[in-house]
Amino acid sequence: MEGVRVLDLSIALTGPYAAALLADQGAEVIKVERPGIGDIARWVGVAVNGMSSLYLVCNRGKRSIAVDLHTPEGLEIVTKLAAESDVVLQNFRPGVLDKLGLGYEAVRALNPDIVYASLSGFGSNGPYRDRSAYDTVIQAYAGFASNQADPEDGVPVFLRQTAADKVTALFAAQAITAALFARAQGKGGQHIELAMADAVVSFLWADSAANEVLLESDGSQHSSFVAGFRPFRFEDGWGIVTPTSDADFAGMCKALDVEGFDDPRVATIAERVKHRDLVTEIVDMCYARAVNLTMADATERFEAQRVPFAMILSPAELTEDPHAVAIGMFEYHDHHVVGRVRLPRHPTRFAGTPAALRTGSPALGEHTDEVLVELGLGDRIAELRDRAVVA
Repeated sequence: MEGVRVLDLSIALTGPYAAALLADQGAEVIKVERPGIGDIARWVGVAVNGMSSLYLVCNRGKRSIAVDLHTPEGLEIVTKLAAESDVVLQNFRPGVLDKLGLGYEAVRALNPDIVYASLSGFGSNGPYRDRSAYDTVIQAYAGFASNQADPEDGVPVFLRQTAADKVTALFAAQAITAALFARAQGKGGQHIELAMADAVVSFLWADSAANEVLLESDGSQHSSFVAGFRPFRFEDGWGIVTPTSDADFAGMCKALDVEGFDDPRVATIAERVKHRDLVTEIVDMCYARAVNLTMADATERFEAQRVPFAMILSPAELTEDPHAVAIGMFEYHDHHVVGRVRLPRHPTRFAGTPAALRTGSPALGEHTDEVLVELGLGDRIAELRDRAVVA
């Protein structure tokens, strides 16, 4: 994406994370922030020297310009940036930037080829369009909380991460690159609208809404085919086994010295669906046997049977895991604000055009002067700063 300029007007996580992924792939990203406070993400969670981990991760590789959009001069600066950009990304409620004069139609009038991405909670139409939508709101509405509920008591459970935000960011990054590809084919710029609710529903329904997809199903199975999976307890920790194929199921039983897997009623996946009670008995015995094994013993047995499994690791444990270390899953950098940092590398490995972390997440307004000079406003920097238009 070298040569693509992204104007990032977004805040918090959804838009910023999407833009960070584009920066990893070579895009130039200019982040516009409010003077004084900046992006609210700067202040959320663990922080060092006034910069949070959340902000650092989601704003890597960007330049920050602090501009007051509520002043005519500030609006003029950002409008100039929009006119010279390939992508504008924003995640305010529908209509907010239109009132400021930075909505899609206003930007398109200056830059007909712009790819303008609008992210919101519920979209620009419908009775919920004006609702504030934080991550847990969307987790509740779009199905995550219900999907995570314990099958026994039905109490909804929220994922202990901003999953709705991050899912939306992934969809947004893909949509922006698709729109840029369309533009490269001569189809011009366009307005992309992406609601968090739509993104989460699309993500969830791939595997967790089976009865809602197959309207003629008998409803005898849970909509999520992994709903019954639960972790194995070992002597010194936890793990998971996912026995999907017939060989997987037999291998799990063999590894744990459990008999009965060769019974014709459980030997194939089709028969296991018909005889769930018997399957439950065998699986329960597997769980009972697992508690007498250490994680190392279980690992050796599962690997010998080629069973799909993993031991449950904390983020801290993962950073020291032999496989993670061998593949270079994490990178270490010295950051000019927070000091030493550890970040996961960009997950996709491109053979011809490798992505790379640009780790210099900016201090608030760190690049204001630099960007103003590029816009031809270098002789007005002192005046604009004295009048609190920029910082």
